[in-house]
Amino acid sequence: MAVTSEQVAALPKAELHLHIEGTLEPELALELSARNGVPLSYRDVAALRGAYSFSDLGSFLALYYECMAVLRTAADFADLAAAYLARARADGVRRVEMFFDPQVHLSRGVPLTEVIGGLRQAADRSAQAGGPEVGLIACFLRDRGPADAARTLEALADHAGQLLAVGLDSAEVGYPPGDFAEVFAAARGLGLHGVAHAGEEGPPEYVWQAIDLLGVARVDHGIRSIEDPALLRRLAADGTALTVCPLSNVRLRCVPTIAAHPLPALLDAGVKVTVNSDDPAYFGGYIGDNYLALASGLGLGLTDLAALAANSLDACLY
Repeated sequence: MAVTSEQVAALPKAELHLHIEGTLEPELALELSARNGVPLSYRDVAALRGAYSFSDLGSFLALYYECMAVLRTAADFADLAAAYLARARADGVRRVEMFFDPQVHLSRGVPLTEVIGGLRQAADRSAQAGGPEVGLIACFLRDRGPADAARTLEALADHAGQLLAVGLDSAEVGYPPGDFAEVFAAARGLGLHGVAHAGEEGPPEYVWQAIDLLGVARVDHGIRSIEDPALLRRLAADGTALTVCPLSNVRLRCVPTIAAHPLPALLDAGVKVTVNSDDPAYFGGYIGDNYLALASGLGLGLTDLAALAANSLDACLY
């Protein structure tokens, strides 16, 4: 019997790999464009949604950053997060550890007080309404280099009490995690956890660097770990969770199809795998859709999906 969306929604789960800017649906993007007088290259929802077709990570990021320009005020960030959190609650999400990209917003002249204030406003309202609870993870854009990341961390220091962790995202190839070791050490000094994107497009060596040089608590993506048996043994022995995003991996052509996804092999190796949606407005699927895609594409049953959901709750940072 096929797994249903209702069964997936009934599984208590956490979402640990979610870029809040990547939940910006075309309808809200155009609404905020008009609200803030920030023009987009697309005249209507149909045109903008039609642009959500990518050949690779770089072409996705170009559109992603263009749409992000409409986010200007605390109210904008609150509206963005509230829309996502309502969807997440319907999908059975109990906790979200939410990425945001401070460098992009700072470079557009948007103060951190607006960004973090708006996100925390939505988070507080979500908690008061019964969830999901929210932790914020400020991600460094690896293609802007460690010096810019260090400056960003200085700007974040006054807000450290409102944050859970720092992360490392954006274009992976050519930007090894080890370059950011000093920044992550400084973040630990502020009481912040560390996570990092590694092993999505980049090689297994980037995952080694993330765990050994950055000291991350989790690895985001990490699917290319499957190429390195020693790395699999290390991840399994340490209980280091991977925040895997199946529909994103297919959409960005990191794997050809869900049926070819290495998730079952990672589980067979004893790795703690979690399921997440990454940038769901752009990749055509929120967290429930990702679970259903695994059920249909890999033949996972409800017991398998429940184990993945339990992994996500176990991998939360507090």
